[in-house]
Amino acid sequence: MIIDTHIHLDSERYYEDLDQVLDRARKGGVERFVIPGADADSLGRAIEISEKNKDVYFAIGIHPYDLDGFDESLFDKYVKHEKCVAIGECGLDYFRLEGSDEEKQAEKDKQIDIFIKQINIAKKYNKPLIVHVRDASLDSKDILMEQNASEVGGVLHCYNADEQLLSLSAEGFYFGIGGVLTFKNAKKLVNVLPKIPLEKLVIETDGPYLTPSPHRGERNEPLYTTFVAVKMAELLDMDLHEIKKITTQNALKLFFN
Repeated sequence: MIIDTHIHLDSERYYEDLDQVLDRARKGGVERFVIPGADADSLGRAIEISEKNKDVYFAIGIHPYDLDGFDESLFDKYVKHEKCVAIGECGLDYFRLEGSDEEKQAEKDKQIDIFIKQINIAKKYNKPLIVHVRDASLDSKDILMEQNASEVGGVLHCYNADEQLLSLSAEGFYFGIGGVLTFKNAKKLVNVLPKIPLEKLVIETDGPYLTPSPHRGERNEPLYTTFVAVKMAELLDMDLHEIKKITTQNALKLFFN
């Protein structure tokens, strides 16, 4: 009754025990897994895993930290694969910008250019977007609106609790809630969660990163979506089964409709 909508199963941190990781998750009630695309080098691994496991799917995308790997021919080659469900993880990340003001602006411009290209690819192939946003909420929102990304919709991955992004729920965008919700310092996300429409909530891990409590400091894995669901149910004063049911229906509508 849970779909992990963002799990990097192609990460080298799962190389040794991927089958066991998936088995634990399945036994814990995780019924589907979506591997986001982050760079060209890992795409082959993601496709291989999805072909081996009927409940694993993948997306094609270039993360804003890996822009030099952008190759539009890769999208054209693999986007029609039966297990490809989205374009991304793409988007904007201004958190690590370095150098002079001119150098920072040049990096922003490059990120924006590649982001727009991936939005257009999503529209070309009618695939939803997986959007990474970090310290770039206003630019991300403006670009999604200007580029008519509502034609395909998508998910704001690892939602960073910026209220100015909430209006995107009316533009076909969902909000990925992960382990950060369980962190003691996640007051902003805790406060904004009730403001997100229930029909726009999905669960993710972003594993192997952002492991929820009580496993912080360990490798994250899809089984831990349960801790996210439990925290959501607590904060929204809802039955856990209902949270799982709603977020699963939302994920099915987003990626598998």
